[in-house]
Amino acid sequence: MNETRNLDLLPEVLPSDPLHWADAWIKEATTAQVQRNPNAMTLVTVGPDARPSARMVLCKQFVPDPGYLVFYTNYKSRKAADIASNNHVAALFHWDALGRQIRIEGVTVRSPDDESDEYFASRDWGSQLGAWGSDQSAPIESRQALLRQIQQRARSLGLKPGSRSDQLLDENRPLIKRPPHWGGYRLWITAIELWIEGPDRVHDRAVWTREIVRENARGSEDGFSVTPWTGKRLQP
Repeated sequence: MNETRNLDLLPEVLPSDPLHWADAWIKEATTAQVQRNPNAMTLVTVGPDARPSARMVLCKQFVPDPGYLVFYTNYKSRKAADIASNNHVAALFHWDALGRQIRIEGVTVRSPDDESDEYFASRDWGSQLGAWGSDQSAPIESRQALLRQIQQRARSLGLKPGSRSDQLLDENRPLIKRPPHWGGYRLWITAIELWIEGPDRVHDRAVWTREIVRENARGSEDGFSVTPWTGKRLQP
């Protein structure tokens, strides 16, 4: 990032690329541990019935160049069904302790398999088992039924579950492969707003937009071409 960064206000001449500012904010919030999950963001999708739905997810990667972020979920969840119908989504980071927020809009595509495999392998085995054991967003009759289902699926994977879903009777750490119904999404950013809280509700806001063009069916890191950012300051 070549532009001089002021922690309290955006510069009079707006940065030509806002994603490096956003990346710096996320890293600062993470380093300072301003909240339990500083990488938490609200993800908004729209279903085939045109009704919006919001939930919290964790941003596991923010890649300023070429400009996308990554989150993970069950591909059979409601959010995944919404994305399959309409892959235009919105996301929001808000850090009340810092008086900052980032609003994002963009196009979402599945992560490459190797990216999802690598992240899944880095998770603790209890979370890995949970990805196999829970049919996210599907109804179930009780908490106990869910725990039984997780244990049954653990046994089907050749594991020896204990009385808790995060407990194994075998001391050896199991190798659990990523389930085909679980993985990442890359949210390619087409619009981003940086917001800084100001006195008397006179906040500092600016928004940047760009166009992206899909170049192949996979939507990999090199799967889009992008135009330069266009920025403008907004009234609070």
